[in-house]
Amino acid sequence: RAAKLARTVVIAGVPDGLLHNDVMADILVIHFQKSKNNGGDVEEVQYPTRNKGVAYVTFEDQEVVESVLKKDEHRLEDKRLSRYYPLKVTRYCEHVSAVVISLAVPPL
Repeated sequence: RAAKLARTVVIAGVPDGLLHNDVMADILVIHFQKSKNNGGDVEEVQYPTRNKGVAYVTFEDQEVVESVLKKDEHRLEDKRLSRYYPLKVTRYCEHVSAVVISLAVPPL
């Protein structure tokens, strides 16, 4: 599980409600596989998630995570979208997920 999380990035800024979830997940896969986006082979995309506009992308190789994070600006562009959307790409970490989960789960 830890190895998979090390190959995962958090994507914020995914346009919500514009396209069917499966279509948006496909667009994310295409974006993060392109070499111009410093991408590589995508193992899995989790979209939608509990948080609107957030997706998780897991790559086959850890090195791809590093190169994706080095890219200054990720712009989600596709002919099915009316414009481009800037994406914020951050490393997945347990601390962030704990905060996200605590926000999503009401306290007892």
